[in-house]
Amino acid sequence: MALVDKKRSSISDLHGPRHPASSLFIPPAKYHKRRPGNSPVSSPSDEKAYKQNYDPSFPPSTQRPRVYNAYPVISPPPPIPHGDLETVTSKYASVPIEEVLSFFRTDPTVGLSSSIVPTLRATHGYNEFSSSSSISAFRKIFDTIYGSPLNLLLLGSAAISVIVGNIDDAVSITISILIVLTVGFVQERRSEKSLEALNRLVPHYCHLLRDSRQTTVLASELLPGDIVSFTVGDRIPADVRLLTTLDLYIDESSLTGEAHAVRKSTDPCARGVPLGERSSVAFMGTLVRNGKGTGIVVSTGEYTEFGAVFTTMQNIEEKRTPLQSSMDELAKKLSTLSFGIIGAICLIGIMQHRSWLGMFTIGGRSWIIHWVHNLIAIYFAVSLAVAAIPEGLPIVTTVTLALGVLRMAGRKAIVKKLPSVEALGSISVICCDKTGTLTRNEQSVTEIHTVTDFFRIDLPQLQPTPSPALLKTIQIGSICNAAVRNRDGIIVGRSTDVALLSVLGVFGLPSQKEARFNFNVLAERPFNSELKSMAVSGTHGSDTREIYYIKGALEVILPRCTAYYISEESMPALDEATRLLICTKAETASSRGLRLVAMAYGFGSVSSLEKDTTAPGATGSPQRNLVFAGYQAMMDPPRKGVSDAISSLHSGGVRVVMITGDAVETGLAIARQLGMLVHTKGPRTGCLTGKEIDEMDDRMLRDRVDGITVFARTTPRHKMRIVSALQSRGAVVAMTGDGGKWRVNDAPALKMADIGVAMGSGTDVAKEAADVILVDDNFSTILAAIEEGKSIFHNIQHFLAFQLSTAIATLTLITLSTIFRLSNPLNAMQILFINILMDGPPSQSLGVDPADHSVMRRPPRPKDAPIITKQVLFRVLFSASVIVLLTLFVYIHELSDGQMSRRDQTMTFTCFVFLDLASALQNRGLGCGLTQNKMLLTTVLTSFVVQLALVYIPITQSVFQTEALRARDLFTLLCLAAISILLHEVRRGYERQDERRRDREQGWDRVANIA
Repeated sequence: MALVDKKRSSISDLHGPRHPASSLFIPPAKYHKRRPGNSPVSSPSDEKAYKQNYDPSFPPSTQRPRVYNAYPVISPPPPIPHGDLETVTSKYASVPIEEVLSFFRTDPTVGLSSSIVPTLRATHGYNEFSSSSSISAFRKIFDTIYGSPLNLLLLGSAAISVIVGNIDDAVSITISILIVLTVGFVQERRSEKSLEALNRLVPHYCHLLRDSRQTTVLASELLPGDIVSFTVGDRIPADVRLLTTLDLYIDESSLTGEAHAVRKSTDPCARGVPLGERSSVAFMGTLVRNGKGTGIVVSTGEYTEFGAVFTTMQNIEEKRTPLQSSMDELAKKLSTLSFGIIGAICLIGIMQHRSWLGMFTIGGRSWIIHWVHNLIAIYFAVSLAVAAIPEGLPIVTTVTLALGVLRMAGRKAIVKKLPSVEALGSISVICCDKTGTLTRNEQSVTEIHTVTDFFRIDLPQLQPTPSPALLKTIQIGSICNAAVRNRDGIIVGRSTDVALLSVLGVFGLPSQKEARFNFNVLAERPFNSELKSMAVSGTHGSDTREIYYIKGALEVILPRCTAYYISEESMPALDEATRLLICTKAETASSRGLRLVAMAYGFGSVSSLEKDTTAPGATGSPQRNLVFAGYQAMMDPPRKGVSDAISSLHSGGVRVVMITGDAVETGLAIARQLGMLVHTKGPRTGCLTGKEIDEMDDRMLRDRVDGITVFARTTPRHKMRIVSALQSRGAVVAMTGDGGKWRVNDAPALKMADIGVAMGSGTDVAKEAADVILVDDNFSTILAAIEEGKSIFHNIQHFLAFQLSTAIATLTLITLSTIFRLSNPLNAMQILFINILMDGPPSQSLGVDPADHSVMRRPPRPKDAPIITKQVLFRVLFSASVIVLLTLFVYIHELSDGQMSRRDQTMTFTCFVFLDLASALQNRGLGCGLTQNKMLLTTVLTSFVVQLALVYIPITQSVFQTEALRARDLFTLLCLAAISILLHEVRRGYERQDERRRDREQGWDRVANIA
């Protein structure tokens, strides 16, 4: 096949998988989806020639046109910096229109031919996102079981329970596993929905030119090479290289995070520029705010910049929360403990050559033959080992987390995944977007400056009387304004115009309509980003003299002024000293993150005063005969309560980091205003820009992020690198996405973070990718969520301490009686009831202890910290020791006659239950009063009554082999329970002192007092 063959054999030879050149710059291997027969080369010689033809060493402007099947080759640009991977669209942004049209063999007035659409469709598919092949429900269930060591341990325990005849245990374990599996399946389904939600943001229809006919078709029908057109209100259907533009402004906040619409042009942009600076390309899913344009489709579906978000979300793996990791570690330790118990008791039983039939005898009837006593010893040991595993732990944990979800919903935070509730308490770093999260996402005038006056809007004061210069500045801002009040009385329009109109109410001035009542607009020039200004001209009332008003950037307005306004009678000349004074004040305001809008006026029409700049081909400058009135300084104000929330988070050891697309000065100013911990040494010590991040590798970024509070001028990929760098330092990272209506650029970072927090007003994509949704868009809600998460973790430790202490006490009693050849202190049914207590209502009630507000003074729990800490282990051993020692006291006392009667066993059984209920009461939180957890009191009292029923009701007496106790016996057992409570109070007092000592050592009490 000749390389210069101008006869095209097939369209697939042209395009290959994504047009031939595209295979040079799609980095991930998964993008190379070549179908059989679509390869552009078919022999080694062709392959060699193909590579030569695509030699990137010669740029298009210097090399002779190389062709492959008559298609000129466009050499790829140099590698884009580290933070921004090169994509299909980035290549065409820097290529002239003529070369793009030549490459795609497309005529801008004709479009593609319908005859080649089927072949192109077979190569490129549809312009939509497709998820990876779905996994069967059975496979998902298997992955959920296999992915959790605790589930595997419980599944093995259920099987062993069936073998040894403990059907009740097997059923309870199976139910708990089914609950865990259901939760895992639902979470997996929610993850898939986040990818499906992206498809809903792609426009349904578009305006397409094919075969010289303009039609409206489904956007999914588009192919590379198609010619599309768009106007105000349209969403771009694919990544498009612009061919024509007419005052075209596109809102790209969904990808770049920039709040302002971007002006587009057909001129090629520089190679390697960031996403937000590619002015020659319109991106899929972005919104046309002004003007109109046409363009050629250069990439579709997953190969668009929008599709890169989709692909990134698919590739991000779900992270296990700290609680899940702790549970996995606990399962391994319990497995080791169980096997140890099995080995020890089997060895003891076999060495003693004793029968274990009594262990399984109810009512004197044995169901196992005596000669297999060694096998019975093994079975008994296995049964005890199963009892050592708190099979109720998963279900108690699930219930505790579910109740936490309900409480969080009442506090305006929806938690989608149960483990995320507890993970909130482990957060050590919160990465938050500025606009819409920390600020209100609306401009507000805070200061008004004239040459002679200064006024601060936010200072509490009576309704002010403005000076003539201030009044002139305010009036110009309202007249030279495109915002309007709708029928509901709400001001709508550009955020700057809304702010300038809203300030009228501060001074008790009339609304825009009334202010313009005596001003007849004769001409108007809308805001233009190149001129950085807006102008109107007209007449006031009966005055026939036309007056010209202009507002815009200070650096544009001030050079056109020759005088400044004090009053109608005083308009001095604007000398250099006065200009310097104005500029100095403006620089000071800008350094505080304020945006300045200057106002001026003159006499004449818009066409006469701006004829030098509006005329086609003009090269002059506007006339310099204006009068400077002043400027208004505005900013996006912080949300109410955010500053206090950040202060509380700092006191709890949680670091707050701002990631914004705004300028450095704006980000630092807002950070300082909110009380964020910004380093003051040097003007940029606490800030890092996206450009600086691009110049760092991952190791360098990891070393730098620890001292950075503000990340400015960032893109979605920068956010992901920042999150990854923080995680590599061991931080548990929460990422908040802002509330932009169509913004999806935060979704990958939300999914990558340990906890993704989306705003209730955000996109479906962000909300599906997130773990937590703040319904009220209130950053302060995160504080309540972290407090809830910390409390839940402590509650889990409380019921875990109770469960393990009960299990250890049971095993210790049986093991000691076995070693010393004593009668069994508890029969099988009594052990079963104790097991129900361990996994039942009292244990559940410990999981709903009210939130202890002091937990916010505790530092975040490290990601790798075990759930069984030294304090929890001490509590477990103490509780188990109290139960064992006091129960053994009763047991030995009752065995003083050398026989174990029903009464003796009933005394031992009842003593154990009373001590266990006392342990349940005293394992509540250290800051929880005795009557604060009413559910715990109710379940303990109910269990106490049930125990009395087992002792005194005849039916239960026959089942549990109990005997009615005398009042004296019952009083003795209650006294022992009271002693247990007193011992636990001593232990709780010691733990409180130890906690305060550790606080002093770590300095958290001092930090909390400062906050």
